[in-house]
Amino acid sequence: MPAHLWVIDDDRTVRFVLVQALRDAGHKVAAFEDAREALAALADGELPDLVFTDVRMPGLDGLSFLDQLKARHPDLPVVVMSAYTDVASTAGAFRGGAHEFLSKPFDLDEAVALIERALPPVNAAPAADEPASTGDELIGDTPAMRELFRAIGRLAQAPLSVLITGETGTGKELVARALHRESPRARGPYLALNTAAIPAELLESELFGHEAGAFTGANKRHVGRFEQAHGGTLFLDEIGDMPANLQTRLLRVLAEGEFYRVGGRELIKVDVRVIAATHQDLEAKVRDGGFRADLLHRLDVVRLRLPPLRERKADVPALAGRFLAQAGDELDAPAKRFDAAALERLLKHDWPGNVRELENLCWRLAVLAPGDTITPRDLAKALARDEAPGPPAWQQALASEVRTRLDRGETGLHAPLRDAFDQALLETALEHTGGHRQNAAEVLGLGRNTVTRKLGARPRRGKSKRSP
Repeated sequence: MPAHLWVIDDDRTVRFVLVQALRDAGHKVAAFEDAREALAALADGELPDLVFTDVRMPGLDGLSFLDQLKARHPDLPVVVMSAYTDVASTAGAFRGGAHEFLSKPFDLDEAVALIERALPPVNAAPAADEPASTGDELIGDTPAMRELFRAIGRLAQAPLSVLITGETGTGKELVARALHRESPRARGPYLALNTAAIPAELLESELFGHEAGAFTGANKRHVGRFEQAHGGTLFLDEIGDMPANLQTRLLRVLAEGEFYRVGGRELIKVDVRVIAATHQDLEAKVRDGGFRADLLHRLDVVRLRLPPLRERKADVPALAGRFLAQAGDELDAPAKRFDAAALERLLKHDWPGNVRELENLCWRLAVLAPGDTITPRDLAKALARDEAPGPPAWQQALASEVRTRLDRGETGLHAPLRDAFDQALLETALEHTGGHRQNAAEVLGLGRNTVTRKLGARPRRGKSKRSP
């Protein structure tokens, strides 16, 4: 259905292109280069069906315009657009009542499609497939990170439990901090606890507290993290390592908001938002009996996946620049910079330690690199420290597979893993030789009969009908 739309943007090119796209889609469009002009039109009695507005504009900015617009017409859908967004402004837009957030440059077809989702009779929830942008501490401009930032902007206002997944070193606690900082609980406490770093016998007391005399050495009452976080947020890192008995206690707190201190009889009631994180496959742990399914359901109301750095290498230059700048500030020295060749080398690295590895590298270079410009030679020396001791990537992958299977409680691992290794080795060699078994045997240093036996009845490859 044709709609009456407003486009407010001080950039003439953006305004022209978006207006044309909306008109081509059959809509009536009015354009303004100043938000104050739009408010004047509103005062004259004009009322659009939907508004597109930029954030950074001279005079009245987009978020202030959004506040005034929503004060007069709270049900009017507004799409906020910006090329310079962060977690705070993204969250601010949604907190101010924005229906959707578009990060410039955006797809014009998607902008047109937003209209159908925003206007009656479709009362759709805000769409979740448009990327957001970079944050105050979290940095990234890749699609995966933009999506993450948009999710933070939305979830910050919702009193829901969140499960953050991702490899070690990806910055899961930064996501938790952003969710707290942009939430209504921001004035309340934020506490973080790594459940894998505390011995199991002490973790219960650390979480729930204890009364004096509850156990040997308990000379006075101890207030646990849940009580300390009342009215705020508690971040539980490495939740997959929590012992089974504590999983049961945590489940009750999430369900009822109450618990007893260790050795106590007083029922403690708390209001705490729990954000959990893990690098493990919790579904696999549930199947193997190592994690409670009902606890996973309580924690996993919304799941956020933080991508490893190797999946967003385009963010490496910005991250490296931020870390070098931070190092310069801490060292009270001018910030160093990577030259073009060194940046190219950074982009080729796979970053098994993720963002944490890059941060440590930048700090090391800030101290040890002799000049203000970091060269590939400086970088090679710093990376050699991380790369030399470690096994090859294929060995790391094999070790990871063994750990995963051991965590599941599997036994007798040698035979199936050996057979899988042999099969991959043989098939790759055959691909290399075009299916020629004799040549494959030679490059592998095996006898042809051994290759044939290991492959079993595997069909021969190649055009020849004769066995080579």
